Parts: sequence; C-alpha cells; structure tokens
Amino acid sequence: MRAAAGTALQGLFAVYKPPGMHWRALKETVERHLIKDLNSLKRPEPRQQICFQPTTSEMETGRKELTLTVSQVPMLADHPLVSGPVFTQLKIGVGSCLDMQSSGVFVLGVGYGTKLLKDWYNAHLTKAYTVNGVFGKATDDFSDTGRLIEKSTFDHVTRETLERMVSVIQGSNHKALLQWANLDLKTQESYELAVKGLIRPMEKSPPLITAVRCLRFEPPEFQLEIHCLHETPQYLRKIVHEIGLELKTTAVCSQVRRIRDGVFVLEDALLRTQWDLPNIQRAILQAKQKVEAELQNSLAHLNARADHERDQI
Repeated sequence: MRAAAGTALQGLFAVYKPPGMHWRALKETVERHLIKDLNSLKRPEPRQQICFQPTTSEMETGRKELTLTVSQVPMLADHPLVSGPVFTQLKIGVGSCLDMQSSGVFVLGVGYGTKLLKDWYNAHLTKAYTVNGVFGKATDDFSDTGRLIEKSTFDHVTRETLERMVSVIQGSNHKALLQWANLDLKTQESYELAVKGLIRPMEKSPPLITAVRCLRFEPPEFQLEIHCLHETPQYLRKIVHEIGLELKTTAVCSQVRRIRDGVFVLEDALLRTQWDLPNIQRAILQAKQKVEAELQNSLAHLNARADHERDQI
C-alpha cells in the first residue's frame, strides 16, 4: 500500500495559496501533511527470520538434555519502535512563487514532478490574475497597506478612460512580446501562432502583458484581469500605480490573485483543508494528461522555432 501511494505521488498539482502565508510555509505544511498520511498507512508484515532456540528435555534416566528448536520469529529491525517512521522527508518543488500579500493558484511538484517544474518554467506559459485597485492615494510599496505618501482626487476618471489606458498598455506590451518572440508580424507563421495563442518569448524576458481588461469599475475601486509572462506580484502592483499616474491621479493595489498558471485554474487548486494524501494523489492524476499535453505542445513549438532560426543563419 505504501509503494502504491508513493507511485501516485509523482507529478504536478496546484493548491490555493491564501494571502498572508509565505510560500515556504505553504510548501512545508503540504510536505508535513503528506509525510503524516504516508506514515499512517498500514505497514507490510515484518520479515521472518529463522531462529534456533535452546530447550532442555528430561530423559528417562533423569538426565537433562539440551536441544535446539528451529522456529520463525519477526525481525526486530522491522518493528516500528526500532525502525522509526518510513517517511521523514519528501522531495517537493515549487513553481512560480507568490509573495505574502498575494493569493491564488500555486503549482507544486512532488517526486518526478520536481523535474517537470523545469520544463514548466522553460515553456514560458501565460499566467492570469485578477488585480484590484483603489484610486485616490499612493503608498511607498504600491499596496493599500503601505505607508501613505499622497492623496489625490479621481472624479475625472471614467470607465472609458480606464479602458483606453489598459488598451494602450496591452498594445505596447504586444509589440514587446513580438520582439522577444523574434517574430515578423507580416509572416504567416506569426498569424497562425497568434490565432493559437502560442506567441511567447524564446527565452527569459522582462515582464510582458499579453492581455488586460477591466472587469469592474466602481470608483474609487476597480478590478482588472491581466494575462502575463515572467511577472511578479509586485510588478502587477506597480502597473496599478502607473495606471493611476497616467490618468492624472494616484492608485494603489488592494489585491493580487492568480487565477491561472498554464493549464491549472482556480477549480484545480486544492484548498487548505484538502492538503492531504488522497486529495493530492487525485489532483496529480487528474492533471497528468493536461500537463503532458501542454508541455509537449509548448516545448515542441519552441524547439521548432529554434530549428527554424538556425536554418536562417
């Protein structure tokens, strides 16, 4: 049973990281729960060993004779009190990190999944966030919990002006994306890749926004959905700050929530009450085909692009 459990713990899965929790603490919590559940599984029966035990028997003459009796006894080395717990640590890796304030989909790898995380990184997959902002103030770290450094009016900001601004951001980032992807807009290849949503950098690039739209506008609050590559939560907070400046006001970020990382979406992310062996095994199995297909598709595309560029040299 333990061997089967270990075999099923090979792959990628997603959990929901709550705000206020460090990613290292999350990883350690998941590891601790898995080790506890694995050690609670039924152990195999102890191995048997041949033992020669001396016995005495009294003969008819009244004399005692020493003989050896052969028997099988459990090996003490297999006893839990001697061997201790079977699992004391697990190999768990993390995908793209989220800082303390941010929340959402957080990808982890266990067993062979720790190697898959490298391919996951090299595939340059798009992630999506919902980002909440508040007009009218600025702080030293672009968040609503930072030290207040300025207040401003925002009555002149409308949904139309906000949407025009996010369109400008998307347009400028789209040009940068094409440059980092080494694509010519006039080629058929670029058109086909754009239709399939496969335009992505060939290597590590600065943060790039592939799409952004306004989901909610209720002054002073607003909410954006941002699709991006190679970003950090702090970069997204800075985007909110810069939007405020471009609209002749100020703005701070009140929430950064990741809603997708590659093929993993919110529905795939295990809640804190589900960070246990059965749920994680089930999540790995459910994600296996999607992960393999995404990695094969992305890495094949990147390799083909690299081969094409070498041929042009």
